[in-house]
Amino acid sequence: MIEEACSLRASDIHIIPKEYETLVQFRIDDDLLEKHYMKKELSERMISHLKFLASMDIGEKRRPQNGSLTFATPNVKVNLRLSTLPTIHEESLVIRILPQEKIPHIDHLSLFPTTTKRLLSILNHSHGLMIFTGPTGSGKTTTLYSLIHYAKQHFNRNIITLEDPVETKSEEVMQVQVNEKAGITYAAGLKAILRHDPDIIMVGEIRDHETAQIAIRASMTGHLVLSTMHTRDAKGAIYRLLEFDVSLSEIEQTLVAVTAQRLVQLKCPFCEDACSPYCKKLRRKRRLSVYELLYGKNLTSVMKEAKGEVAEYSYPTLKDVIKKGIALGYLYPNSYDRWVFKHEE
Repeated sequence: MIEEACSLRASDIHIIPKEYETLVQFRIDDDLLEKHYMKKELSERMISHLKFLASMDIGEKRRPQNGSLTFATPNVKVNLRLSTLPTIHEESLVIRILPQEKIPHIDHLSLFPTTTKRLLSILNHSHGLMIFTGPTGSGKTTTLYSLIHYAKQHFNRNIITLEDPVETKSEEVMQVQVNEKAGITYAAGLKAILRHDPDIIMVGEIRDHETAQIAIRASMTGHLVLSTMHTRDAKGAIYRLLEFDVSLSEIEQTLVAVTAQRLVQLKCPFCEDACSPYCKKLRRKRRLSVYELLYGKNLTSVMKEAKGEVAEYSYPTLKDVIKKGIALGYLYPNSYDRWVFKHEE
C-alpha cells in the first residue's frame, strides 16, 4: 500500500474505519482518491503493527497519538509521519509520506520566474526577518529549504534550522529538532542557536509571543531569520506579529519581506478535464508555487496602514497571479475559487 502510494507520488494515506469495513484513500496533489475497502480485522492489525513500528502505545486507542518511522521502498527511502484519531468506529490513521528526495532547485519552484529572482535578491540581506505565509501543504518548507541551500552554495553561509519536527533532512545545514521534554523549546533553542555563530537562522514557525520576540531580537543582532506563519495573505503577517505583542517600531526595523504562497495544479496537456491518477504518475511537474511578494516601498506603505495612516500601495496579489496563470492557460479555472478568498464586492 505504501509502495503504491509512493509510485503515484501521493502525499497522504487515509485509513478510515466505517461500521463494517475500512476505507483506504490516497491524497494525490489536492484530490482524495478512493483506493479500496479492507476488512476491519485486517485494518486493526495493520494499524497496531504500524503503531508498534512508530514507537507508539499500541494498547492506547482512546486518545490521539503521533509517531514517525522510516520506510525503504525499492525505489526511494521515505519518512512516514503517523497520526491516529479515535472515531466512533475504531481508530483512524493518516500517514503523511515525506520522500527523502533531493531539495528542488529554487528555479524549479515558481510558476513565474521573475518571482524567483526577487526572492533571491531579498536573500542577499545580511540581517532582518523574512516571513513565508500560507496554509498547511502550500510548499513553504520546500521554498525555505531551496533558498537556504542556494545561500549555502553561493554565499557559503553558516545556516542553522530549528524545526518541530525536522521533515526534510539535509547535509548542507545544521538542523535542530524541538524537543520540549528535553527542554529544547522554540525559545530555548533559538537562544542557544544565537550563541552558535549563525549567518542565517530558519525557524520552523512563529507560533507564539516568545518565539516572535526572539526571532525579532535575532534579526536585530545581525542575523537573517527566515520563518513561516499561517496567515491568509502577506499583509496578515504584520497583524499577526502585532497580536504577538511585537511593536510596530520593531517590525519596521526588522521585517525585510513577506511572501504568501499557494501550491497550484498545472493544467494537464493531455486530459480534457481533471488529470487521471495514472497520467499524473507519468507527469514530471504537476504543481508549482505562486507567490505574493510584499517588500520595499509596498511593505513600508502597508506598515503605515497598520498604524492607521492613509497609505497607497500596489503589488501583484495571489488573486492577480492566479488570474494571470489561468489567462495564460497554465492553471485550471477552478484554481481561482479554490485558493482566492473573495471579499464581498
